[in-house]
Amino acid sequence: MERGRPGPDHPADPAATALLPVVPARPNNPALDSTALMGAVPPAPEHPGSGEPAPPPPPPRRGERVVQLRPEQTGEGYKSVYSELTRPSFGSRLRTGVRVSGEVLITFGLVVLLFAGYEIWGKSALVDAHQSKLNKQLEQAWGPTGDPTVSPSTPAKQVAPAEGKPIAGLYIPSLDKNWVVVEGVTQEDIRYAPGHYPKSALPGEVGNFSVAGHRNRATFWRLDELKTGDAILLEGKQDWYVYKVYQTRIVRPDQVEVVAPVPGEPNAKATRKLLTLTTCNPKFDNYQRLIVHAELDRAQPKSEGPPPELRG
Repeated sequence: MERGRPGPDHPADPAATALLPVVPARPNNPALDSTALMGAVPPAPEHPGSGEPAPPPPPPRRGERVVQLRPEQTGEGYKSVYSELTRPSFGSRLRTGVRVSGEVLITFGLVVLLFAGYEIWGKSALVDAHQSKLNKQLEQAWGPTGDPTVSPSTPAKQVAPAEGKPIAGLYIPSLDKNWVVVEGVTQEDIRYAPGHYPKSALPGEVGNFSVAGHRNRATFWRLDELKTGDAILLEGKQDWYVYKVYQTRIVRPDQVEVVAPVPGEPNAKATRKLLTLTTCNPKFDNYQRLIVHAELDRAQPKSEGPPPELRG
């Protein structure tokens, strides 16, 4: 007899099988076979409240995509459950590009609308508010009835104020627009008002009273609508000056001779009383300049009331 085998001389050790679980027999459970301790396959689900198994799922309808719920075996191995849904294709890239382009265009459209709204309403409101302040400053500078020390028959010599200060009133009856003109043509000067070129003539004087203004809806937006014979009025401290348009033209930005005492002739001596309005052209751009020339038709004392061009 081999050593270690149980026999008459070597009885079985009961502790050798102490770690094995004892599977007791149950009344409703038949004796377990050798595979009883292996994982069992769960039974098919049943309908709630019935003892019958669930019926198979209905076949897919036409146009309906079936996604495998388990990995699918292919020649290259197993394919992920979601690989078909996440793998980029030409169609998915095209849809993504169209969606991103649409979002960009919508955003750009909103920005354009906001800018247009500011140009139309926001900037106009700012200009109107500053024009109201400039008008009050001009009235204070002139006084309620003018300078009492100067008789109407002896006009006071005009002196241009400091840059940024109001100098005169500008009226265009055909456009139903009017502004207070300030001294100076820097960006800060003409931000909210037309500006007078400092070296040009003053209202009613021999020479060229030249004014620059932005091409926005609050200022010189409709300047291109002026026609020959239209009136442009300047309001001074004691007089009204009525000018009549005689020429409108478009020039390059470097053609500064348009604001010379004799427009287009920088070295000529002035003999006429002119007014010139300048602004950017076309609208929303500045690679040209729109120029309007007018000549003094008459002067009228303010004591006689406003000119008839303003009454009608």
